[in-house]
Amino acid sequence: MVGLIDLVQTLTTPHPLDRYLELVSPALTARELRAEVTHVSRAVPGSVTLTLRTSRRWRGHKAGQYIQIGVLIDGVRHVRCYSPIDPEGGSDRFLQLTVKAHPGGLVSNYLHDHAEPGMVVNLEPASGVFALPEQRPAKVLLISGGSGITPVLSMLRTLDAEAYTGEVTFLHYARQPEMIPHRAELAAIANRRPNFRVEYRFPVEPGTVVNGETSTGSGFFDYDELERVAPWFADAQTFVCGPPPLMNAVKNIFEAEGLADRVHSEEFTLTTVPVDPSEATGTVTFSGSDVAAENNGSSLLEQAESAGLTPEYGCRMGICFSCTATKVSGCTRNLRTGELDADPDKQIQICVNAPVGDVDIAL
Repeated sequence: MVGLIDLVQTLTTPHPLDRYLELVSPALTARELRAEVTHVSRAVPGSVTLTLRTSRRWRGHKAGQYIQIGVLIDGVRHVRCYSPIDPEGGSDRFLQLTVKAHPGGLVSNYLHDHAEPGMVVNLEPASGVFALPEQRPAKVLLISGGSGITPVLSMLRTLDAEAYTGEVTFLHYARQPEMIPHRAELAAIANRRPNFRVEYRFPVEPGTVVNGETSTGSGFFDYDELERVAPWFADAQTFVCGPPPLMNAVKNIFEAEGLADRVHSEEFTLTTVPVDPSEATGTVTFSGSDVAAENNGSSLLEQAESAGLTPEYGCRMGICFSCTATKVSGCTRNLRTGELDADPDKQIQICVNAPVGDVDIAL
């Protein structure tokens, strides 16, 4: 089959075969991976759930992994990372994504406002190391907050589909009950699986007025909460995805208990090491475009965009590697770790690296 496609590809030169197939149907491709939106649900305020029918090249995902989808907005394709909420191992070509519309989020807001059946998006194969291990742990603790629910929901649904017999606790943090997606399914899972425990928390800042009374603050993650929901946590594998304060709280407790190797996390926001713009020096040269700009201390991706360039990117937080480019020369700082790198002719992610002095990037 591959040989036949290669032959047809040669006959259709200079245009790739997929350019002709998409004239028949936008979702019909021989090499590119695409999907068509078949159903859209906006049942949860601020979120949209898309059901996608993929092309035959889709090979599924592991519970917890993410996919990159490319969305065409005003003639420009934008790529973002989202985690399927489906259980892994499904035999069909359908998958679901729940996308929360974030303030200033170009793609998430576009999908929330404009996604409809018939819309076609590009896909990349599932990837990421945040996933259930093939050998399922004896006990599993799942912790999420906000839109971080999606990868751990896939894990929970997978364990449910496999009739997992070990202990499972699913703890989710949300601002309000109505902002939790798929609550009916979560309740159904908890009802049919006595070994599954589903818990919700709604953090309230001290001083907040709730039902006419001033709260002293509650619902935040701490050691006592961990003991309440999963007293067996020391014997479990823990998977956490959510805002940095929640993830840091979980990691700090497990590190203090000497259990850091039992925590697995997925970040969906970029936590950076602060850089003082006044300390930024040098010139950033984008040698592939014959453009140069004064270094302002921000990421190379942001500086490229400010200089009028349009480099490809996906997640903007160092996960998907879509923005990888060659650093020809100079020193860069990793914005997540603060580490410096002065090796020449090296592939780096421009979304999470900033120049230190003069830097040449092949963009």
